Amino acid sequence: MLMLIGALLLGIALAGVVFTAWMRTREREQPVAGGVSAQHEAERILEEAKSRSELLTKEAELKAKDLLVEARATAERESRDSRRELTALESKLQNREEALDKRLEAFERRETDLNRRDQSLRNREKALTDKEAERQALIDEARAHLEAVAGLTREEAKRSLLDEMIGQARQEAARHIRMVEEEAREEADRRAKRIISIAIERLAGEFVAERTVSVLALPSDEMKGRIIGREGRNIRAIEAATGVDIIIDDTPEAVVISCHNPIRREIARVSLERLISDGRIHPGRIEEVVRKGEQEVEESIKEAGQRALIEVGVHGVHPELSKLLGMLKYRYSYAQNVLMHSIEAAFICGAMAAELGLNEKQARRAALLHDIGKALTHEVEGSHALIGAELARKYGESAKIVNAIAAHHEEVKAETILAPLVDAADALSGARPGARREVLESYVKRLEDLESIAKSFKGVDKCFAVQAGREMRVIVEPSEVSDEDATMLAREVARKIETDMTYPGQIRVTVIRETRATELAR
Repeated sequence: MLMLIGALLLGIALAGVVFTAWMRTREREQPVAGGVSAQHEAERILEEAKSRSELLTKEAELKAKDLLVEARATAERESRDSRRELTALESKLQNREEALDKRLEAFERRETDLNRRDQSLRNREKALTDKEAERQALIDEARAHLEAVAGLTREEAKRSLLDEMIGQARQEAARHIRMVEEEAREEADRRAKRIISIAIERLAGEFVAERTVSVLALPSDEMKGRIIGREGRNIRAIEAATGVDIIIDDTPEAVVISCHNPIRREIARVSLERLISDGRIHPGRIEEVVRKGEQEVEESIKEAGQRALIEVGVHGVHPELSKLLGMLKYRYSYAQNVLMHSIEAAFICGAMAAELGLNEKQARRAALLHDIGKALTHEVEGSHALIGAELARKYGESAKIVNAIAAHHEEVKAETILAPLVDAADALSGARPGARREVLESYVKRLEDLESIAKSFKGVDKCFAVQAGREMRVIVEPSEVSDEDATMLAREVARKIETDMTYPGQIRVTVIRETRATELAR
């Protein structure tokens, strides 16, 4: 600001000097003949110029003074603001310094405390180490003394103690198992009957291959190629139309029809027999023959159901129930035809009802329809007894008949005397000699496997598979197997049979432990 004012004053002075020099030059240039008047005029102009110059100088000085005052005021204001800011910064720095001093003091106190605690922990650790060494020395001394007194090393004593504890634990477990089994025997028997009834109602594992295939004899092996057709079109058409699998292998003059649904299997068998006898085998002819085969099998089913009703002497049965009854002609249970089993159970149930003075016709009706649900077990999930009861209720059978069908496997509570009669007739028909059979080789193999499993356990003297393989009787050495061990052995044998074998129903394992003392009196 001061430099600006100085420059302004210097400019004004230079202007005055320039103006004075110009006036002097002009005076010299005026002609002398102007006389005194020109000189006076020049002096007047010079005086005016001086006056103006002084006036301008004074104005410039005033402006300079104003600018100087304003500049000083601005500088003082800026200086006060700067001092205020500096004062605030000094105060803030001082506060921070005080806070840092306090935190440093706190850190120093904490460090001192931590050092003291660390020293205390080291002292305690050293004391614990000393005590641990002292305790280990006492233990070693006591162990050496005990080994010397007992005459056993540490490992031998541990092994002896473990053997004793394991033996006690096994005995305790056997006692608990026996107690639990005694308490749950009634409930277990009831559930076992239900499970067995559901398992028996379907074909067992060993008989699936036997009863889910049909073998069709061929006039010659050349017929196999005609059944397969060009690029397999004939056999694909047969399988698509009937829903079965045609198996053509190296068996001479035979093909195998495989399907879980016996009705479809029968339709395929009848259709193939017609095609073979006719000789014309192509996709169009196959569809026509399969339709005729379906009609023939359906007529056979209706006829079988009506014949069974007439044979047993039951009347007023709904046509749908008669048809379902005829479908049982193609169902087997343990190689026993279900329709023939139902007819036989009807006669047995009627005879028992006659002896008891009950309604013989009603008993025959209930027994004839007791397995009606098996006709639909391939399509409907659930127990055949409950399925049959629902069908009987749907087609107008009385409440007694419905309950007898539903309760013949004890899945529901029997409400009349008719239900246990049907249950007994069902059991008698299935359990009579020759009623149900299985392949001899698989039967013998299953008995041998059962006996070999039982003999693989320690302490077993003899074992026998009885009740057609439904029960295992294991005779053990009494000196090697205690009463508690016998319970555990029965459980272990049963678990091994469950793991290693496939069998229908259930197998009871009975362990026999007998001690005999014999003496002669002379």
